[in-house]
Amino acid sequence: MTAVIEATDLARHYLVSRGPFSKPAELKALAQASFAVGEGETLAIVGESGCGKSTLARLVTMIEPPTAGHLTIDGIDVLTASGSARKKLRRAVQIVFQDPVGSLNPRQKIGKALEEPLVINTDMSAAERREKAEKMLAQVGLRPEHYGRYPHMFSGGQRQRIAVARALMLEPKIIVLDEPVSALDVSIQAQILNLLYDLQQEFRLTYLFISHDLSVVKHVADGVMVMYLGRAVEKGSVDAIFSNPRHPYTRALLSATPIADPTLARDRIQLEGELPSPIDPPPGCAFHPRCPYANQRCREEVPEVLADGETLVACHGVAEGRI
Repeated sequence: MTAVIEATDLARHYLVSRGPFSKPAELKALAQASFAVGEGETLAIVGESGCGKSTLARLVTMIEPPTAGHLTIDGIDVLTASGSARKKLRRAVQIVFQDPVGSLNPRQKIGKALEEPLVINTDMSAAERREKAEKMLAQVGLRPEHYGRYPHMFSGGQRQRIAVARALMLEPKIIVLDEPVSALDVSIQAQILNLLYDLQQEFRLTYLFISHDLSVVKHVADGVMVMYLGRAVEKGSVDAIFSNPRHPYTRALLSATPIADPTLARDRIQLEGELPSPIDPPPGCAFHPRCPYANQRCREEVPEVLADGETLVACHGVAEGRI
């Protein structure tokens, strides 16, 4: 597999003010995330709010630079790339946001919103831009007459189709999907997910699918990376993660996922305590204050990501055979 996106020990830290008389604190939003995604594949990034999913999205879309680590997109090192190369990469990577209402300008007609990336990045004529915008509307299941309408005239599902169409206008290779269906009704979610699948098959798109909903991830992803407090705690194929989760945090997330079949029983794993602050994370394994298997080593030593069967796991308990 040739990786379209490849990250090694990717990190992003922020300085946060604690007050006028205190030194700024370092917030480690993302720490040592490593992964690779091939052409036409979907990698799902899952975890609780505050685990670093959206920070990772900002790094991949080059909205922000990483503090440390390496990020290669389409064979180009983002950190060392020239200005022209980075401009080319920005066309190759697009994003679809969670909120289809907030991502569209309420005073801008849909056609102009779709054409805006072409105005900025190409020298196409007005007629060519309109033709491409109308073609893209049809591609996502909308009609040419929608070109001259405003966002408030559409339903939530239609707005998300428009957001997907806008992301495709520059013919990208990679699309970051940041909770793309969480704001939609369940029936509409299925329609958008089917649309994303069809577009991926047609254009060989690579998806980075950010979600907290594992029931959705199970049906759309090829691989899964589970994150906790800025670190990847388990990675593997979607089949391996769902059939045999190894990390205690992954098991807890899966136990909370609803099952459509009422005859199937599942023991809910209830995590105690709150997600620690990324400004002042606990020593050792960040998950140890909430983990029922934690020992002294877990409280003192950060676990390395090691192979365990079909997955990669960062857990002392797994490495020692206690779990």
